[in-house]
Amino acid sequence: MIDAKKSTIAEADVGAVLNEVDQIYSTRGRTVEHLDLKRDKPSKAEIRHAIIGPSGNLRAPAVRLGRTLLIGFEEGMYDKLLEP
Repeated sequence: MIDAKKSTIAEADVGAVLNEVDQIYSTRGRTVEHLDLKRDKPSKAEIRHAIIGPSGNLRAPAVRLGRTLLIGFEEGMYDKLLEP
């Protein structure tokens, strides 16, 4: 676990995170965007828009669950993906 307040992940370092995930769920407001990196092969611009904030760092909160990356907070997304 990394506390984003103490240690940010800059855009240049996001590649290491992306090498360890196959799917990204990103929220903006109540909208949830799903990117399947293996099947859909989204462009770098699509990935950047989904995970990088205006500060140029990885958006928060960011949670990695196995090979899935959750970006932002939308309660329904967390309920669905964290079901036992």
